[in-house]
Amino acid sequence: MQPRDLSSHVAYEAGRGIEEVARELGLDPDDLVKLSSNENAFGASPDAVAAIREFAPRVHGYPKTSAADLRDRLGDRWSVSSGQIWLANGGDGALDYLARAMLDPGDPVLVPEPGFAYYGMSARYHHGTVRSYPIRKADDFEQSPERILDSYEDERIVYLTSPHNPSGSELSREDVETIADGTDEETLVVVDEAYGEFSETPSTIPLLEPRDDVAVLRTFSKAYGLAGLRLGYAVVPAEWASAYARVNTPFAASEIACRAGLAALSDDEHVERSVDGVRWAREYIYENLRAETWESAGNFVLAAVKDGTAVSEAAQKRGVIVRDTTSFGLPQCIRISCGTREETKRAVEVLNELV
Repeated sequence: MQPRDLSSHVAYEAGRGIEEVARELGLDPDDLVKLSSNENAFGASPDAVAAIREFAPRVHGYPKTSAADLRDRLGDRWSVSSGQIWLANGGDGALDYLARAMLDPGDPVLVPEPGFAYYGMSARYHHGTVRSYPIRKADDFEQSPERILDSYEDERIVYLTSPHNPSGSELSREDVETIADGTDEETLVVVDEAYGEFSETPSTIPLLEPRDDVAVLRTFSKAYGLAGLRLGYAVVPAEWASAYARVNTPFAASEIACRAGLAALSDDEHVERSVDGVRWAREYIYENLRAETWESAGNFVLAAVKDGTAVSEAAQKRGVIVRDTTSFGLPQCIRISCGTREETKRAVEVLNELV
């Protein structure tokens, strides 16, 4: 017996980890700097770590109360009802919930190219079809509502990313509204704001009050430093918030994840320190890396090189792991996550010897 035809599916290609590279190259993991996965270089929220320790003995129970408390807290933060908060196992889990809620077999979706591969993967898992709109290097990765709408053909879901991965470009709230106004009333515009805390551009979430055709993704993986716990959420229109109970995986957000998320939401000091550190690192890379870069609103910078694979492999041998963006369709670029000051300076020094 074989699984169903998966020939149209592709495997997600994650940034390489320290242990993986260390084993392959015979290096000491402590000597490596990992700037390939857009993780928080300043670690997890200390308050979240304390909550993990406190609630670890209670993991025998399902996270019913903590999940409700977290949805309430997030609802208060964004001035929406708790029912509009769809907690999930990471932002990708929230994408799955939206696909389950929106897609019938064969329904098309529109995704950015380059972009987060899981938009299309999730749609295909749920028997949708995938088309793309270009975000071009030649246009400095500008995200233009007009160009996106030029590619639109009544798809059921249109995925937007702001800040965009891997370029760091953005869409304004007004841009998103223009796109939503230009699509069919049965099209959902999903705005992925995973890197939103690092940006000075206001969130799109206030658009949900008057509209029923926009949803927004947020995550605890980046600014809050909880990538290993896999906690994300979608903010959806009030009119169809009740669909959550019909599409979510039971208790997908674990007790530990919910408790850590609740604590992290109150740790403003950690978020501020993380955001300040990212902004310093971006400026340092712009000013000191001897390669063309693009202005980024995320916790990473995209840089132009002759051969992304060659540069990233050579950097690994020198103890610095950056992202080869060939899998994004950008073989002549690398993406550098923002590290601590020491990590960022070391990465720039090594990369300058290679580019």
